Amino acid sequence: MAAQPKVLVANRSEIACRIFQTCREMGISTVGVVAPGDEEARHVTYADEVQEVTSYLDPESLVQAALRSRSSLIHPGYGFLSERSFFVKKVEEAGLSFIGPRSETMDLMGGKIAAKDLAAQQGVPVLPWARVKKGENIQEAAKKVGFPLLLKASAGGGGKGMRRVDRPQDLEEAAESASAEAISAFGDGTLFLERYLARPRHIEIQIFGDGAGNGVHLHERDCSLQRRHQKIWEEATAPHLDQKVKDGLFEAALKLIKKTQYRNAGTIEFLVDEDGQFYFLEMNTRLQVEHPVTELVTGLDLVHCQIEQALQPKSSVLRHTPEARGHAIEVRLYAEDAAQGFIPTPGRVERLRWPTGAGIRVDSGIEEGQSVGAQYDSMLAKIIVHAPNRDLAIARMKFALEETVVLGLGTNQSYLLALTQESKVLAGKVYTGFLGAEMQGFSPKPSETDLQLWLAAQAASMEGVSFSGDGHRSSKGSEISPWTGFARKGFPF
Repeated sequence: MAAQPKVLVANRSEIACRIFQTCREMGISTVGVVAPGDEEARHVTYADEVQEVTSYLDPESLVQAALRSRSSLIHPGYGFLSERSFFVKKVEEAGLSFIGPRSETMDLMGGKIAAKDLAAQQGVPVLPWARVKKGENIQEAAKKVGFPLLLKASAGGGGKGMRRVDRPQDLEEAAESASAEAISAFGDGTLFLERYLARPRHIEIQIFGDGAGNGVHLHERDCSLQRRHQKIWEEATAPHLDQKVKDGLFEAALKLIKKTQYRNAGTIEFLVDEDGQFYFLEMNTRLQVEHPVTELVTGLDLVHCQIEQALQPKSSVLRHTPEARGHAIEVRLYAEDAAQGFIPTPGRVERLRWPTGAGIRVDSGIEEGQSVGAQYDSMLAKIIVHAPNRDLAIARMKFALEETVVLGLGTNQSYLLALTQESKVLAGKVYTGFLGAEMQGFSPKPSETDLQLWLAAQAASMEGVSFSGDGHRSSKGSEISPWTGFARKGFPF
């Protein structure tokens, strides 16, 4: 009798909890990992068992944790080592299964430089670009690309290791900064240069392959609303995108699946200019942060598909593209101050209330009473909605954000709420630089919900009571300040 599978998730917070949920539904035991200083993270209490690791970036420590716990599979989540081929090799050398593509596929497509080469060979359009070779004059490489340009890290994503450069005299300093950030985030400071495209849309195609050259696309997502090259609003399907452009994107994505014999879930990202011409940007050889919007319009559980493919590597889990139904939108709730350059706002989650109702989903990485530090990504949760059409989805997102209560630390909640009322967002007329160009003057305004909470906190303070961590009022006075969390929502102090 075969041993029951056990999955170790080599990640933390929201994505770890998301994977644990599907594992529980499948009857699969789960193992979480915790690095020093992250002991209060929600995923630590959500796993069936927990193993300590030295770092989420230490492949040997993660593999040893899997062996100690007798795990048979490792899911990398996203970020950290999720796109590092040497990690996949270590997992397989230890006799474990990696939930994702093969290491050689990651070498081909996980690195942005190799991926651009392969895409061009397959006739997929790419923007002018150049490698930054060790010892080479970076200014010479820049001449081949032209200004303005983007400096990009070959490894990783999420806007880390990326800089826009408009003038030659700024290039060396930007390269040094980008490389240092990439080394810190991904352990690899390799950079390349790419032509900067004005006002493009960021469109990505979710794909799923069987490892034998067969695969499907799962429609497209529009991820154009970004701050500092980091997405904060994603939707499926893309509004106002010509069907001929979509068909071209699907065809290009399927070419790359076939050529690489891609296995498991992945995303192929493109920039689409104002004339409808598209350019290959990169491939993410992993599950994306924004996968929930694809799940909601297709009815699939992508984590379930990933695990099923890993358990049955010779099968084709997905043979057909499901019809896209309705419209889905996801926003990322961060512990950051949007009015102050998106600086992190660490603190303790004193009060927490997530929205509920038809068509609302929350993928959360926090719980009440938890301390949120600044050593990891500041994303607290993803709020996702689904509705019959885009207008209703936006209205539903507005409601969901108004119903969300996170007290104790600053968040970008008011900023996200403002986006649901911004005329160009409502019209779907946005581009990757939209937030930086047209939302610079943002100033948070208190909502009616905020006002009610503020008045309640003020009344409680005058009565000499405060809110306890379990949500009850206490006259003994806890350490929780009823004022905490309102300072960045426009209230007077």
